[in-house]
Amino acid sequence: MPLVNAQELADFVADIFASLGSSRAEAERIGRYLVNANLTGHDSHGVARVPRYAAWKRDGMLIADQTVKRVVDTPVIAILDGQFGFGQTIAPQAVMLGIEKCRAHGLSAIGLRHSGHVGRVGEWAEMAAEHGLVSVHLVNVAGSVLVAPFGGIDRRFSTAPVCIGMPHPGGLPVILDFATSLVAEGKVLVASQGGKKLPADALVSAEGKASGDPRELYGDYDPSSATRDHKQGKGALRAFGDHKGSGLALMCELIGGALTGNGASNPEKRWSQGMFSFYVDPKRIDPDHVLPAELSRFIAYVKSAKPIDANEPVLLPGEPEARRRAERLREGVPLTEETCDALRATARSVGVDDRLLSQ
Repeated sequence: MPLVNAQELADFVADIFASLGSSRAEAERIGRYLVNANLTGHDSHGVARVPRYAAWKRDGMLIADQTVKRVVDTPVIAILDGQFGFGQTIAPQAVMLGIEKCRAHGLSAIGLRHSGHVGRVGEWAEMAAEHGLVSVHLVNVAGSVLVAPFGGIDRRFSTAPVCIGMPHPGGLPVILDFATSLVAEGKVLVASQGGKKLPADALVSAEGKASGDPRELYGDYDPSSATRDHKQGKGALRAFGDHKGSGLALMCELIGGALTGNGASNPEKRWSQGMFSFYVDPKRIDPDHVLPAELSRFIAYVKSAKPIDANEPVLLPGEPEARRRAERLREGVPLTEETCDALRATARSVGVDDRLLSQ
């Protein structure tokens, strides 16, 4: 499996999107955030997405260099329309507005609709944590119907991610970030490109049987091609945790989708992401400064639990990502041959030199 320098990979991705019509600043954001996902081990939200983003840009589903439109704007609340811009441009605008309102008033709520793929949602919780803020993010995808509800076979939900971030002064922020499906759709994409295999029960077939075969989601496909069409599959992703994950997915669709105006999952709608985010300033809530000591105490208490495996200590949400980032910055970002092939083909299609992935 090739290992690629992170900065060189980000620059390579930026060249592709600059050639597709994005400004250099936007192209570099796309490259940086996608590679950040790879660095944290979330390959499902990393550069494997490039061919799909490029196709969406060519088809007019994504529009370069968009600015959010304020539909509702009060001191603590905003509803923003991303106007189908790249999520790597739109989401930071929404998050920064939430941060600004929260720092001014102690609390804010931001609804975002009609955004391109916002990438790894943990990125935005980390951004809030850097400013000392707690944040909660509920996300949906209109136009993407991939996940069966508990007890069902037919698709009804998007993968509906949830993310919660807690700043930890002097330490790593605690970042809980997961899809409400048993695995993210991007992990199915990576598995279909020769990456890590899926759990045997990640999907459900049209006959109601548990499966780990990506073809349940995509139908038959050429492994050497970047093309995957989830509309061709007859099966569905499964929600994690049975009724619990299914119920949480439902609320993500209602809050991240219906409440924001993005629309809940609907096969008839244009693909776009909605995200409803809450921001809280702990300093406004904790005038007696109880939180810092209690946060450190409880983190230490949790981590002191005797591990099942003596070689695998108890980790907090966010710690595996930090470890993987350090490892991949040092050694390089691993890419499957199938992902490299798809990236090379995309680069060549826009006239970008693909020698980086030909070494």
